[in-house]
Amino acid sequence: MTILLYELVGADPSRPFSPHVWKIALALAHKGLPFETVPVPFTGVPKIEGGFSKTVPVIRDGGTLMKESFDIAVYLEETYPDRPSLFKGEGGKAAARFVERWSQAVVRPYLGGAALMDIYGRLAPADQAYFRPSRQARFGDRSLEEVSGEREAGLHAWRAGLEPLRDMLSYQPFIGGDGPLYADYIVAGFLQWMRVVSPFRFLDPADPVAAWFERCLDLHGGLMRKVPAAA
Repeated sequence: MTILLYELVGADPSRPFSPHVWKIALALAHKGLPFETVPVPFTGVPKIEGGFSKTVPVIRDGGTLMKESFDIAVYLEETYPDRPSLFKGEGGKAAARFVERWSQAVVRPYLGGAALMDIYGRLAPADQAYFRPSRQARFGDRSLEEVSGEREAGLHAWRAGLEPLRDMLSYQPFIGGDGPLYADYIVAGFLQWMRVVSPFRFLDPADPVAAWFERCLDLHGGLMRKVPAAA
């Protein structure tokens, strides 16, 4: 049975951008599980599956509904143990939880602020009306324009914060080692988020992290690359 994956979109339903949904799209492809996506705008998320979740991703696998990206990844691992592993054991799962927390603390905050106006510009009017006040409240009642306007000033520090990943990639091609695991998809999802919504050059092309991300873009038949970079 085909799994349904609810994904976040703006006015263009062909450009899903939620980093957390991208993690699960990659995880499903890694497992070789057939899935279909259901595009949902911001204002439609509370209506998914009768109000099952306030956020995406949400999947329906037959009679099972799941939410929260890490919980979904664990569900896929446990439900389909005969498929390629996302963690390669409990140690890999524990390491992925660390990568998730590191990403939330180091990778996401800067990108979230840097992309605010780019995301806003890609939304339909009803979603813009929701997005502006909700995000301005999240950033201390500062305007979207003010927060996004600081992205150049914060870029160097953000790139420097990627040094642990950069150093790791000096001796292995993926966070998972010779091949990708869910830990790779966690970080790649955040970078894909920025790639899809903004033309801002957030990675230095000469950075090993950029080379790793290019490898991730090629994974699973170029799943992420099928959505063109923002222009």
